Amino acid sequence: MTVIDPETQTGWVPEAVEDEDDAEDMPLSLRLSIADTLTLGNATCGFMAVYFTTTGILIPHLTGSEVGGMARHSAATAVILMLLAAVFDLFDGLVARKLRSSPMGAELDNLSDLISFGLAPAYFVLVYGMVADDAHQKVSAVAAVVVLLAVVLRLARFSCVTMKDGMFQGMPSPFGALTVVSIVLLEMPFIPTLLAIIGTAWLMVSRVEYPKPRGVLAVAMLSWIVSAMAMLAAWAFDAPGGGLLLQTGCVLQVVVGAVIPLFATARRVNTIRDNRREARAAQLP
Repeated sequence: MTVIDPETQTGWVPEAVEDEDDAEDMPLSLRLSIADTLTLGNATCGFMAVYFTTTGILIPHLTGSEVGGMARHSAATAVILMLLAAVFDLFDGLVARKLRSSPMGAELDNLSDLISFGLAPAYFVLVYGMVADDAHQKVSAVAAVVVLLAVVLRLARFSCVTMKDGMFQGMPSPFGALTVVSIVLLEMPFIPTLLAIIGTAWLMVSRVEYPKPRGVLAVAMLSWIVSAMAMLAAWAFDAPGGGLLLQTGCVLQVVVGAVIPLFATARRVNTIRDNRREARAAQLP
């Protein structure tokens, strides 16, 4: 026969209630918001891009088991995943501004961007150097490291430097990653490809100002990403004109990446000239 002490029983119930209250009072720093969930989707896409680059391009090349179209499908899938990561990166900022973000939202965003727009494109460049006929593996490895370090420095500076509202300093990492991948997909000779990749890495750590994707610009960016996904799908399934569409899209990506710094530099020069004119006019009697 079991004897239950009434005092022990009554003392045990409040303790259970206290445990439930402690669970409800979880620190805010450990709670994920909707924006954080989108950010984790960004990181997942970046990791899966590395996975498809490895299993669909690198391993078949090393084992000599390449199947017709397999590398093309895997390359397209990897790039589409990077594009999807850019969509997550675009929307997590919008959702965070409209709703709320957890205290660790900024850290999650930087870590996810490092995977999707640092590791994934750098690895894409590395694998390109191993499978392309005219590429040099060791030089490509150096270029891949340059891309990765540029994104690391870009993200670190973003966390430390305060810019005027609506502007980035240096090419944003999603735009830089897509530009690097576009350069590889253009299949140019090795030296021009290498120089273009290093030039893009330099733009990411430069002081060139880029507008933030807000309002009309955000809609334009989203439309471009969807169009790029369609071009990649057409190329992957060998649709008529799919290769030409892909080449056109890659050229447009690279051209826009090169033109924006020119406009930004011209605007900065004009601003300096206007300031000098105003200073001279103020000195006149």
